[in-house]
Amino acid sequence: MAKKDYYEVLGVSKDASDDEIKKAYRKLSKKYHPDINKEADADEKFKEVAEAYEVLSDAQKRAAYDQYGHASTDPNFGAGGGFGGFGGFEDIFESFFGGGGRSSNPNAPRQGSDLQYSINLTFEEAIFGVEKDISYKREESCKTCSGSGAKPGTHPETCSRCHGQGTINVERQTPLGRVMSRQVCPDCQGKGQTIKDKCTDCHGTGKINETHKVKVNVPAGVEDGQQMRLSGQGEAGINGGPYGDLYVVFRVEESKTFEREGADIFYELPVNFVQVGLGTEVEVPTVHGEVKLKIPAGTQTGTTFRLRGKGAPRLRGTGNGDQHVIVKLVTPKNLNDAQKQALKDFAEASGETVVSPQEEGFFDKVKDAFNGRKK
Repeated sequence: MAKKDYYEVLGVSKDASDDEIKKAYRKLSKKYHPDINKEADADEKFKEVAEAYEVLSDAQKRAAYDQYGHASTDPNFGAGGGFGGFGGFEDIFESFFGGGGRSSNPNAPRQGSDLQYSINLTFEEAIFGVEKDISYKREESCKTCSGSGAKPGTHPETCSRCHGQGTINVERQTPLGRVMSRQVCPDCQGKGQTIKDKCTDCHGTGKINETHKVKVNVPAGVEDGQQMRLSGQGEAGINGGPYGDLYVVFRVEESKTFEREGADIFYELPVNFVQVGLGTEVEVPTVHGEVKLKIPAGTQTGTTFRLRGKGAPRLRGTGNGDQHVIVKLVTPKNLNDAQKQALKDFAEASGETVVSPQEEGFFDKVKDAFNGRKK
């Protein structure tokens, strides 16, 4: 099956900026993450989105993709095809485009990674909202060195090999002649800086793994699978950049009494023949407490009554949904003699004849046999 266009996968135009591509990826990766989306094809879509972002977020790979399409992502592309089997496509591409196109400043501040946390809620907590205290591990900026990674009193120095660029140009001899390619600087590993005296607490990383606590105000009316973004509660940024975000996913347990669809709640009301036959008034449970409900005489099983405003709060609106009460006729299993006689009297008063299996005689059974009935 042919692969989809990477721009189409992310839902962006071909002239989209790096920020637009990043935002599209973050949105779709959360939408199709296997821990959140339980659809059968969510895992494949998640991988498809990740693959598209891997190419379009890299200036060099994106330029190659724009020119050669999906062929440029083949690791064997240029190894034995249109380039005669010498050197990799990356080296040749770099020789034409001056070392790989745009390069970003390795010391520029960058936002930290996002995190995800699941909160388990009872049915009632999701209806009315609740405040939860949560704690989780995250990378925080080292307080000892203020995130620099250098021992207090010292500071990182510009890499003498790459002069702070994070990359170096390497000249290679190929059948085409000398080719210049760009590589990550081996001295600073692409950071553009080196640290001679490392901080003893974070060992030069500028970050330290700590337990972080935060209060989460769960809004009334949340549903299972919905999530909330807590800005700045994710991982520490890079080079003094801001913290990432925390995405809280709500897991709501099912109720033994009610069913819920959005802001509406459904409840099955068990009633007997006498109640629906004569009509009655009953107490009906709701999440807001018991309410009285009149059942008119002659009500049929499956009839639904609506209790306005007795549902869940509307998360993105005003007021509450409704509670729908579904009448369910319960047939008694064990009748005593008085109850049986009362039903027979009712049947006779209605012009019907009721004969129980025990009262069928020999000739009735013979007649049933001739008519093909199985007893």
